[in-house]
Amino acid sequence: MRKSGVMLHITSLPGPYGIGSMGQPARDFIDLLERNGQSIWQILPINPTGYGDSPYASNSTFAGNPYLIDLDQLAFDGLLQWHEFQHEQWYTYPDRVDFPILASKRMNILKTAAWRLLQNPPADYQRFLMANRDWLDDYALFMAIKQAHGGSAWRDWPQEYKVYDRKKTAEWTERFRNEVDMCKAIQFLFFRQWNAMKQYANDHHVEILGDIPIYVAMDSVDAWSHPELFLMDEQSNPTVVAAVPPDAFSAEGQLWGNPVYDWAYHKKTGYHWWIRRIQRMANLYDILRIDHFRGFDSFYTVETDAPNALHGTWRKGPGADLFREMKKAIGQQNIIAEDLGILTPSVEKMLEEVGYPGMKVLEFGLFTNTTEGQEYLPFSYPVNSVGYAGTHDNDTIYGWFNGLSREDKEYVREYLDSWDDSKLNWKMLSTLLASPSDTTIVMVQDLLGLGSESRMNKPGELGSWQWRLTPGQLNEDTMRHLRYLTRVYRRLPEQRIDPRKKNVVDAEIESVTDVQG
Repeated sequence: MRKSGVMLHITSLPGPYGIGSMGQPARDFIDLLERNGQSIWQILPINPTGYGDSPYASNSTFAGNPYLIDLDQLAFDGLLQWHEFQHEQWYTYPDRVDFPILASKRMNILKTAAWRLLQNPPADYQRFLMANRDWLDDYALFMAIKQAHGGSAWRDWPQEYKVYDRKKTAEWTERFRNEVDMCKAIQFLFFRQWNAMKQYANDHHVEILGDIPIYVAMDSVDAWSHPELFLMDEQSNPTVVAAVPPDAFSAEGQLWGNPVYDWAYHKKTGYHWWIRRIQRMANLYDILRIDHFRGFDSFYTVETDAPNALHGTWRKGPGADLFREMKKAIGQQNIIAEDLGILTPSVEKMLEEVGYPGMKVLEFGLFTNTTEGQEYLPFSYPVNSVGYAGTHDNDTIYGWFNGLSREDKEYVREYLDSWDDSKLNWKMLSTLLASPSDTTIVMVQDLLGLGSESRMNKPGELGSWQWRLTPGQLNEDTMRHLRYLTRVYRRLPEQRIDPRKKNVVDAEIESVTDVQG
């Protein structure tokens, strides 16, 4: 079924407390999507942000980001008093997330709520602890030790804690009991709100498309507590780290610095950790996008002290074997493969075997010399694909267009048959929605016709992930035009039989509220 959706990370939702949240701001956005025929809400990873405030550099692959917890909802639940957070200065600029302010103020307020919850835990709290103990115990201990050492990375901790020892975790947990309990309570609050938000989205016929990074951060509980999963020595020091060779995003490549997987070990264990990770993420989201999917075929590494990613080595990944084993263990999952970048014949073979839809980005194809980028022009898109004008890693349509050469700009106008640059974003989105791809996703920044100042991420550079909507900026008129295009290109929710009228009712009719998305 042809579908259309919108990309906007939760952090970018408007609201008074410095960052988007899973409360009323999320529900308002879901309502806006439903009213205007959008079936999918794509977000970025919801794990705690790490170095550079990136959701792709988290200190846990299983935990939730406390910053996304809605403070108003905590007050409604009786865990906060309104005066404890409403009068704080939460941002410097209304269209930017000020992460230093959040770091200095948000966690203290959340700990107040957590302390009150622990005084009288709800009936399902113990069930949450038991159901998540396989990751939550180590995560809470990791965060407690980190806080006790000024937030320093675990590789800089005293030797007593630096090398994880399962036999000592009980002793360490008692030593840091208060912080461990606080961390667990905050995670409970996060997932209680997440589950409510996701249920609200599904009840309103919106699927949530979530994201999972291929790698974990070096400074993560995963690397600390399970060094056997990675190419590390006996002292938990990485032997090589992850990188990306020079490409369209960076002339020197991208030095990610993540630990890379010991795929021989994973194969011996039947890919147990990976299958558990995918299953949990697939349970959290309706659709799961796996970032840097081509890294399962082969992955690029550099030495741990490399200054950049210019000189590295390609290594073989597990290929389709991982996904064959995963399918045996947990069945077929609703997965999208982020297949951008260098696509070798072996990568293409792996994608064909697993059958997941890949991604097509229109910005990659609209150049005068289309010999190498023709697969990114809409007439080349297979039905089993997800089409984008650009993603969170790309510039906005206008930012991208303004950076083109005069010749390339002229080709864009010719291809889109658009000679009014003020309407370029809508012509490009119209071309995208008309494509054969059974799913298309558009960024909010492109709906609003914004420039590079609203770009979500510049790969390899610090200072990203800050942009957010201001109240009222994404209005009904803008979304109605998207609805119009969604209808024209047959991407509105599927027609259904109205049992009251015994005839076919198009989901575009606004009075119908129980459309199956």
